[in-house]
Amino acid sequence: MTADKAWTLERDAAHIAWLTLDKPGSSANVLSRDILVELDGHLRTLAAQPPQGVVVRSGKKSGFIAGADIKEFTALSTPAEAYALIRNGQQVLDRLEALPCPTVALINGFALGGGLELALACRYRIAIEGERVSLGLPEVMLGIHPGFGGTVRAVRLIGVTAAMPMMLTGKPVRGDKALRLGLVDRLVPLEQLTNAAREILAQTPPPRRPALKERLLSWPVVRGLVKPRIVAQVAGKARREHYPAPYAIIDLWAAHGAHGAAAYEAEARSIAELMCGATSRNLVRVFLLQDRLKGLAGKVQHDFKHVHVVGAGVMGGDIAAWCVQRGLTVTLQDREMQYIEPALQRAREAFAKRLKDPAKVAEHMQRLSADVAGAGIERADAVIEAIYENLDAKRELYARLEPRMKADAILATNTSSIMLEPLAEKLARPERLVGLHFFNPVVQMPLVEVIRSARSTDEVLQKAIAFTRKIDKLPLPCRSAPGFVVNRVLVPYMHEAMFAAADGVPLAVIDEAAVSFGMPMGPVELADVVGLDVAQHVGEIVTRAIGRESPPLARLTELIAARKLGRKSGEGFYVWRDGKAEKPTGAGAPPAADLQDRLLLALLNECVAVLREAVVSDADLVDAGAIFGAGFAPFRGGPLRYARTRGVAAIVARLHELETRYGARFAPDPGWARVADANGENQGENAPKS
Repeated sequence: MTADKAWTLERDAAHIAWLTLDKPGSSANVLSRDILVELDGHLRTLAAQPPQGVVVRSGKKSGFIAGADIKEFTALSTPAEAYALIRNGQQVLDRLEALPCPTVALINGFALGGGLELALACRYRIAIEGERVSLGLPEVMLGIHPGFGGTVRAVRLIGVTAAMPMMLTGKPVRGDKALRLGLVDRLVPLEQLTNAAREILAQTPPPRRPALKERLLSWPVVRGLVKPRIVAQVAGKARREHYPAPYAIIDLWAAHGAHGAAAYEAEARSIAELMCGATSRNLVRVFLLQDRLKGLAGKVQHDFKHVHVVGAGVMGGDIAAWCVQRGLTVTLQDREMQYIEPALQRAREAFAKRLKDPAKVAEHMQRLSADVAGAGIERADAVIEAIYENLDAKRELYARLEPRMKADAILATNTSSIMLEPLAEKLARPERLVGLHFFNPVVQMPLVEVIRSARSTDEVLQKAIAFTRKIDKLPLPCRSAPGFVVNRVLVPYMHEAMFAAADGVPLAVIDEAAVSFGMPMGPVELADVVGLDVAQHVGEIVTRAIGRESPPLARLTELIAARKLGRKSGEGFYVWRDGKAEKPTGAGAPPAADLQDRLLLALLNECVAVLREAVVSDADLVDAGAIFGAGFAPFRGGPLRYARTRGVAAIVARLHELETRYGARFAPDPGWARVADANGENQGENAPKS
């Protein structure tokens, strides 16, 4: 294979053609424009001189094909350009499907997005056994849908009942489920993959088809009856105006039933419009931000095997369980065994739910052990402190931990509010302390703030970032500052909800204002989820540190005194049943016209302060922290991206209006001028004044 070629085509003595994709200079295969053009040339050759069969496979150990080249999307400026790119890709896979000989895709790991669409264009699919296999159509996560024929072929192969959830959620399936669904024809050990391809080409069994019942669902009359139910299910999770892609998937199927040339043409037209829309542009940006955070670890390898966690409460116990799930051995310490046992039980239940295999659960539990005496400290590569938020208690603990730690081990605190400088003050080696601030629930929240103090070394920070990636979390490097990034920007947002409640706005109305903007939950519900005691404590520290006005908190104080702490106690601002908040319907007077701006601009204004104070290095990292840690509406691309889209001058003017009406807490931060500069806005007479 020459340096600029990704595909090789070889014919063996049995007249089988082996098409191998091995993209140069990349750890994974993706389908770029050039790779599809190159594939098209090989397919024309095969069509002119058909072999006995064609095998499409990957030259990468990592897997089959990870999808389309996302970076190419950012260069598309019009739907016409997007349509041309997509239609070309469709035609290449049409040519693969139309080859006058049987074809088989060998899937040696993941096959995602365009990679799975390519596999669907083959007559057969064989995947390897084991947990490495992951097949999915995750395009909806980028605000689009499958575009290389996937909305048609997936339904045609496995039926709408199985295909629609895959496309609407973007969630991949493992090998065993893929076999049950009919996405793959066989599962074999890796070493038998080649022979399995030869066997299936020799046997040429009939291609898989969904059951008659599934085929009937795509009949025109039946589609009309089924569509409203699917739309209702999606509407319960995502609004059409925020996330149009899942509704477009449903509309395509309802219009064409995954049948005929018109279905492919409609798919191409639909995705072209979505690719150039604001939602997709912003979700692609979020994807690239995620990639940036993943890349912060660099290429230097660190050998993390053992973690020692001190503090077996909800956060400490869940951090320990997560580290075990990511392959590490963990010792969990607390004052007495009675405090550790609930954490072990939660971990066992979580493993059972995820793994569904008693032997694997047992293996995981063998790597998680109670350690009241702290014997694991001496052999740990990382020691994570997750005790309650008290400066003196943490310092006293470090005095006992530090002398027993390995010289090259990380000492990390999960503090959510205390700055690192006072925590490190009495350490013999203050430069080794870093913050690893996880978010609750640990299993769901992807971000970890990696915090450095004025004394932390670059080496220690980089090692902490590498550890964060080792456990498959997204690291956000931060300077030690009040509330760091996420809590810093959430406190004004949540406090403004308390101000609004004091003004007489019903709690459910406050939450709905945030949800209608695109937040996953409102600030009142968020306080219940975080825990009212935690929310109050962090809020007090951040508010005091940044000199912000505190809201009326009488109701919050009453609830905490009554031990009504939110979801974890079953009641807080709301009553919680089965993990869900019970909210009153028809909650009262309509919200004030500026309620949404009160909530969200309080958050945006604090984001600007974080940027101005260089808590993180640039605006993109502010947006990343808000999206992955605070749940800021992903389809808006981040708070600072939203501000630039709406117009910095307009937002500053709006803040001045709110300042006049509600007080100095809405005074625009001096950093707005920098945000405007970064957007290339006019800084003359109409420049934002703060």
